[in-house]
Amino acid sequence: MQILDMNMINFRNLDDEHLEFDRRFNLFLGKNGQGKTSILEAIYFTMTGKSFRTSKNKEMIKYGYHKMGSFVNYEDKIALKSLSVKIDEKKKFYSYNKKNVKYGEFLGKINVISFIPEDIELIIGSPSVRRSFFDYEIAQADPEYYLYLKSFSKLLKFRNKYLKDRNTRDPIFEIYNLEFIKYASLVIKKRIEYVKNISRLLSLNYRKLFDGEKELSLVYKSFLGEMRSPTVEEIEGKIKKSYEKVRERELRYGYSLIGPQRDDFLFLLSGKEAKAYSSQGEKKSIVFALKISEIDMIIKEKKETPIFIIDDISSYFDSIRKENILKYFQRREIQLFISSTSDLDIDARRFHIDRGGISGE
Repeated sequence: MQILDMNMINFRNLDDEHLEFDRRFNLFLGKNGQGKTSILEAIYFTMTGKSFRTSKNKEMIKYGYHKMGSFVNYEDKIALKSLSVKIDEKKKFYSYNKKNVKYGEFLGKINVISFIPEDIELIIGSPSVRRSFFDYEIAQADPEYYLYLKSFSKLLKFRNKYLKDRNTRDPIFEIYNLEFIKYASLVIKKRIEYVKNISRLLSLNYRKLFDGEKELSLVYKSFLGEMRSPTVEEIEGKIKKSYEKVRERELRYGYSLIGPQRDDFLFLLSGKEAKAYSSQGEKKSIVFALKISEIDMIIKEKKETPIFIIDDISSYFDSIRKENILKYFQRREIQLFISSTSDLDIDARRFHIDRGGISGE
């Protein structure tokens, strides 16, 4: 899969541009604060419908304007296709092959993996950061998971409202509760399968790229405790038992004390939790090994290579790690978009960024 070109209008501080890309490496060069990250954000946003920097539409719209739009042509294993996203200060509009679609139909048309400095939060941040990340990554490759998660989120809101209002004797609550348990089980089952599959790749990629003597693993920490390969029915049974134990406390607190919204994902390096025991360099390497493992997962699941984005590689990695990463991509048939404050020793199409202006070689 390759992105061929992109148009963007009123995106942050960037000039309105039509950019044509190389099918392998695209390098964005410039000093800090000139707009390199904004270009990568625009590329990511057009492919995913969301930013890796903000959840607020208004922040992506150029100052003094009220609307923004971006458009890409891309080629997958079947044909030439297009995606576009338009936003105003309140709403987003998606299109696929020039037809308006809902986000569920837009998601996953192009698989993209981003690696940005803020990704260190996957190690040191809160459980909600990790849940949001893994939920999106699973949904990108598995549309069924997106539907399960969407249904579960709605049911959680309904359930919490009834708990807050102390209205659990209403027969409608029991209906919502049973559906809540059903979709909670489906979400948990998908998460367990994902972690099981990606864990097989994590340690291998970490050893190959960074440290051949240490083992990296990912653990899904469920509110239900450890589960290896449960069926959906077994998960439902466990949730029902948990509900009976917390029923009175939920009424007292007025919100749900059970469900996958309370779960976490833990990184272990040689058996120790990375958040507490790994160095800063090891944390960065762990996150990158995760992103590399996602490449292999997407290729396995969708038989398609994803797009990869790396922001600020020069200041984020030391010279040895940076060299290992670039060598990795030179061996793989993957389209790469990368920003740097200094030139890199790779055969790439170069774009120079200066105060939002973009000039290509």
